[in-house]
Formats: sequence, C-alpha cells, structure tokens
Amino acid sequence: MAMLNLHILIPVLAQWLTLLTSCQAARYNNGFFYHDLMNGNGNGEIYFNGVRLHVESPNSLVSAARGSNVTLPCYYRYEPELSIPRTTRVKWSWIPANGGSSAIAPSSSSRETEVMVAMGNRHRSYGSFRGRVRLRRAAPGDMSLVISELHLHDTGRYRCEVIDGLEDESVTVDLELRGVVFPYFSQNGRYHFNFLEAQQACERQDATLATFEQLFTAWEEGLDWCNAGWLADGTVQYPITIPREGCGGTDLSAGLRSYGQRHRLFHRFDAFCFAASLKGTVYFLHTNKLNFTEAVQACIKDGGQIAKVGQLYAAWGLMGLDRCDAGWLADRSVRYPIVKPRPNCGPSEPGIRNFGFLPEDHKYNVYCYR
Repeated sequence: MAMLNLHILIPVLAQWLTLLTSCQAARYNNGFFYHDLMNGNGNGEIYFNGVRLHVESPNSLVSAARGSNVTLPCYYRYEPELSIPRTTRVKWSWIPANGGSSAIAPSSSSRETEVMVAMGNRHRSYGSFRGRVRLRRAAPGDMSLVISELHLHDTGRYRCEVIDGLEDESVTVDLELRGVVFPYFSQNGRYHFNFLEAQQACERQDATLATFEQLFTAWEEGLDWCNAGWLADGTVQYPITIPREGCGGTDLSAGLRSYGQRHRLFHRFDAFCFAASLKGTVYFLHTNKLNFTEAVQACIKDGGQIAKVGQLYAAWGLMGLDRCDAGWLADRSVRYPIVKPRPNCGPSEPGIRNFGFLPEDHKYNVYCYR
C-alpha cells in the first residue's frame, strides 16, 4: 500500500513543483522578467522577455586640444521607457593609442584598462585618470565622461559600458589630439633607434610616437619623407606624396610605404613623432648669438627653458609661429619655423628648416618655451 501511494505522489509532487516554478517566473532583482527553460542538454538557458537596454554615442570620434577639458558622449535608454528609474552600473575603460612599451610585442597595449566605475552617486577613478574624470549627468541617461586637463597620452579608444542586472551594453568613442607629425632621427645619423629608443626620443621632445592614423592625416596634408620611421603600433612606415626612385620607385602610387611589423628590439629606424597643442608659448629670444650652453642659460634667465623640437613643431603647425632666424633647441639641433615661404628663408614650402645637430661652441640665437 505504501509503495502504491508513493507511485501516486511522485507525479503529483513533480507537477506541483513545475507549477510553483512557473508561477514564480524568475523575477530578477533589477525588475526584469525572465523565463528559465531547460534545453536539450539539461543546462539552464535564460530568455529575455521585457525591457531592452540601449547604449549610444552621437560621436564615435572626438578631437580636442592638449590641456583642455573634453567630453566623451555616452547615453543609455530603455525600450520601452521605464516609469520608475532603475540603478545602473557604469564602467569606462580605455585602450591607449600610443602603443605598448614591450620590447617584443604589442599585445599588452591592446588590453583595456579601467578609467572609472560608477553606481548611483558613488564613483572611483583609476591610474593617471584619478581625480581628472567625472560623469557629466546633464540629463537622465547621460553617462558622458568628462576628462580634465587632457594629457598627451590620453588618446585612444574609450568604452562606455552600462550594466543593469543581466543586461550589458556598450559603445566606443575614439579620442584624438590636435597636433602635428614630424620625422625625428638620432644625433648619430639615420636609422639608429629601436622601438623603445624611438619612443624615448619622441618623449624627450615633448611628443609621442605617432599613430598610423596621425601619419596618414599628415600625409594627406602633404608630408613627404623618404626615411622609414617607427609608429606607435610597432610598424615601420614613411609617407610619399611624390613617387620617385629610392622611395619605393615610380611604379608605386603616392601613399604610406610600409615595412610592416618589425622586431622592436633588434631592428633600427628613425621615428615619426606627434606633437600636440601647447599650454605655453614658444618664442625667439632676442639676444646676441650664443653657444649651446649660453643659450640654455639665457632661456632660464628669461623665465623659461630652451624649447624642445616637438614644442617648436606645435608652435609652427598649430599656432602659426613664423621666424626666419635659426636658433638652438634642447636636443642641440638648430632650426627655425616658416609658415610663409619667402626669399632667403629656405625652400618654397612651409616647414621647419633644420640645420642638424651642430657642435656646442657654434653661435646661434635660441628658441625658448614658457
């Protein structure tokens, strides 16, 4: 008799448990409704049956000046709209545009790093962004990232990720700085930098290794240079606007000539650097001609410092500095900037005229920065 009752009760209990599960139809604690079914393999599979989260940005590319404040737009909304606001978690992360410092491979540079996370009125920022970032929150659903005092190394791809329970949507925004690309080579001559040395050479001149996109833009604007240089992604390339022998040949059309990825430690080339907007001013110091040591001291005495190559390029390319007088720079080179070509001021095209690296006892004026 007990055995008979057990056979009757088991199906009844199974039906009761199924009914109880379906009646409680998995209300997730964020207000979403889900229906949990069993697939053929016996694994739990959740089907969404309710409100949809959307994350959007009206601008996929934002350009800004170094030292300025910039806003990266990001908005979220629900479809259909909610009658009661819901707490969400927001995470901003970032992939730098300036490449990794690895001597061998760039793999580490492709990893996203956290910029800030926020939930409700609480937020936390990380690394070099600490204290420089906040959410704009100008309207409901506005999770735009505001970055203060934009740094030279802040460029790259930013991801805005909004998380609401099991819903997780994101959008990316690229941030670039307005600036100018210039070729740079060692005091020892052509093709002396490995990748890390090229990075360091650009940084010493208040610049960074240029990205492919920055070099491509410079080529579109007329940059023509027949020596190959490192870029931030570990490739080696050079821009040609007028095809010619010795620069890829006349059979190739104008464009960027690429050597592809090179070994970051063993291969040696020049560098293409990127100089962004200046917070200060580059100026020509009116004084008697000086040797290099005297030039350094003259800028300090005047309340500044001897200008770096990247600063001179930024002043020429972005601020219109035009001066037909050769002067010392911090790397012991002698150069001068020409915006409006004219007789006795070099070639017929605008540019930075370069006398090269000269002995320190030679006499010239000086360009200072303050």
